[in-house]
Amino acid sequence: MNRELLLHDWLVAGIAVAAGALAGLVLRALMRWLGRHAERTRWSGDDLIVDALRTLVPWAAVIAGAAVAASTLPLTARVLGFVNQSLSAVLIVIATFGTARVVAGLVQSVAGSRTGVAGSASIFVNITRVVVLVMGVLVALETMGVSIAPLVTALGVGGLAVALALQDTLANLFAGVHILASKTVQPGDYIRLSSGEEGYVVDINWRNTVVRNLSNNLVIIPNNRLARTNMTNFTQPEQQLSILVQVGVGYESDLEHVERVTLDVVDSVMADINGAVPDHEGAVRFHTFADSRINFTVILGVGEFSDQYRIKHEFIKRLHERFRTEGISIPAPTRTVSLHHDGLQASALPPVPHQREAPPRTPAATG
Repeated sequence: MNRELLLHDWLVAGIAVAAGALAGLVLRALMRWLGRHAERTRWSGDDLIVDALRTLVPWAAVIAGAAVAASTLPLTARVLGFVNQSLSAVLIVIATFGTARVVAGLVQSVAGSRTGVAGSASIFVNITRVVVLVMGVLVALETMGVSIAPLVTALGVGGLAVALALQDTLANLFAGVHILASKTVQPGDYIRLSSGEEGYVVDINWRNTVVRNLSNNLVIIPNNRLARTNMTNFTQPEQQLSILVQVGVGYESDLEHVERVTLDVVDSVMADINGAVPDHEGAVRFHTFADSRINFTVILGVGEFSDQYRIKHEFIKRLHERFRTEGISIPAPTRTVSLHHDGLQASALPPVPHQREAPPRTPAATG
């Protein structure tokens, strides 16, 4: 300390800190006003930027006031330098968290616009946030006078041991990045694995893929397993798909009439039911002479995978009612069994030889 602290020094330092705090409150109110205006725009990026500045700018004003207060005090050059370095490091850490929030939000917004769903893949968001935070911490340490070169070298050497210990985690991480980069699966797609799991992809994070099935339960699948298994994606390359319904009519039915009636029902279902494809051209294909009926397949169009159950339900109801009205029978499986008597007489059968019963043996007398 160059000289003794006086009341004047404390007064000036207090005024500087109070001015910084007051400026922080004013700037926070200004950021809140800017936030209300940013909500009216179509771009979501300005909301993220204003939200980050709402935390950064007031703290920057407070830290600036503290730095001015420290400069007015009779501190030694070493202590003053340490105080300035500490305040700068705190400001860098606050700016790093704000920047990580903005960048992660922008990445999430871009991912959501690319996939067309509200919930985007969080793996890119988490990677971006971690990278920004690590860079900010390294800059803060460098500002404090800590040499980061040995730290980076130690992290590089220790990273090998960490990589060996976290093989499964890193395999899932890179598998998730590969899945998203190849665009084979995107959040919002309906998938079915060869092992039987199926549902809508909710999120792909750094370790696993979250799938919500039709019963609204979450299925957690490791990314490494998802990348190695056989999978059917019912959303790509297009979301609309065709479904097949099996029907059968009696042999006495007029097949031309059956085809016209069935296509009439298909057109009514496609036009009336939510989730159907109105411009879908229905098709009927006869294919099998079965035991008691002629089987054929009806091809329907649906907007997405989960719509097929509702459309099948309505189609079968309408087709059954229309067949009853038109007098078209849907016979149940039947089988005719004919019994033929061979006509053999009893005298023609060979006689069964009579077997005499052996007399019982008597035990020998003992003398």
